[in-house]
Amino acid sequence: MADISHIIRGVLIQVAGTRLLLPNAAIAEVLSYPTPEPVPGAPDWLLGRIRWRGWRLPLVAFSRFAGISEEQGGLGSKVIVLKAMGGDTKRPYFAVLTQGFPRLVTVTDAALSRLDESGDELPDGVLSRVRLNDDEAVVPDLDDLELALREVLAEVA
Repeated sequence: MADISHIIRGVLIQVAGTRLLLPNAAIAEVLSYPTPEPVPGAPDWLLGRIRWRGWRLPLVAFSRFAGISEEQGGLGSKVIVLKAMGGDTKRPYFAVLTQGFPRLVTVTDAALSRLDESGDELPDGVLSRVRLNDDEAVVPDLDDLELALREVLAEVA
């Protein structure tokens, strides 16, 4: 039996061009794609704001932020609401565009391996490339993304 201290419940989230691997605890809710309210002057990766439980959340296209792929929301798209981990009490949540429902996974030392980056520079907002069993994914740098969101929202406010 695996050592319980090395088991994490995670989610694989399909975005345009890749999958994200996140801890399950980071997700607050999964929503159907709503048309976001535009944010004038924002970069193209900030798709706008959506309403959720009394909050106006910034909606991020992660693939655009990381320069992986152009990503558009539409029919069949979903939105995951993530808990902001960076301590921003004014914005404790933000949303990320996805292509379908997250898939719950068990992450263990034996199932997870880091892919050889071969010296390639990682895209913005990516901590590492990994393989979980047969699935390749990226581990997003949520601190970097939250910092970029704070900076952009302060500029356009």
